[in-house]
Amino acid sequence: MNFRLEDLITVTFTLFAIIDILGSIPLLITLKQKMGGIDEGKATLVSGGLMILFLLVGEKFLQVLGLDVGSFAVGGAIVIFILGLEMVLGIEFFKSEADAKSGTIVPIAFPLIAGSGTLTTIISLPANYSKWVVFFGILINLVIVYVVLKSLTYIAKLLGPGGLLAVRKFFGVILLAIAVKIFASNVGGLIK
Repeated sequence: MNFRLEDLITVTFTLFAIIDILGSIPLLITLKQKMGGIDEGKATLVSGGLMILFLLVGEKFLQVLGLDVGSFAVGGAIVIFILGLEMVLGIEFFKSEADAKSGTIVPIAFPLIAGSGTLTTIISLPANYSKWVVFFGILINLVIVYVVLKSLTYIAKLLGPGGLLAVRKFFGVILLAIAVKIFASNVGGLIK
C-alpha cells in the first residue's frame, strides 16, 4: 500500500474544494427550513456511501448504464443550476416534501454533497493516488460535512435573517456559475 501524508493532504483538500460544503451553507439552511429538518447522519452516510461506491466501481457502473462521466456531470450541473436559480430568484422548483427524509437524500446527499463534480473527481483521483489515500480523504471530508450539517442552526442564528438572505443570493450566483462551468466543460463531448 503506497500511502504518503503529502498525497492524503492533497486529495483531502481537492475533495474539500470540490464538495464545497462551506459554500453550500446558505442553501443547506434554506433546505433545512423548507423541509423542517435534515437528518445529518443520513445525509453524511448516503453521500459517503455514494463517494466510496464511485471510488470502487464508478466508471464501470456508468458504462453499464450506457453513460459516460460527461453525461453524468451535465445531469448534475442541471440540478445545481436549478438550485442556484431558486436561491437567486426566490422561486420554488423543488417542492418541499412533508417527509424531511426524502429531501435529505435528494438534493442534499446528492447532488449537493456527493455531486457530479465530486463523483467525477473521485473516479479520476486513483489515476494519480492510491485508492486508500482517496478513501481516507473521503472519510476526512465526511467528518467535516457532518460537523457543518450539525452546526446549521447555530450558523443561521449567527448570520441572522438579513445576513442569511444576502449570503443566500450571493452563493446562489456562485452555484449558477459552478453549474455553467460543469455544463460547459462536459457538454462539448456529448454533442457530435
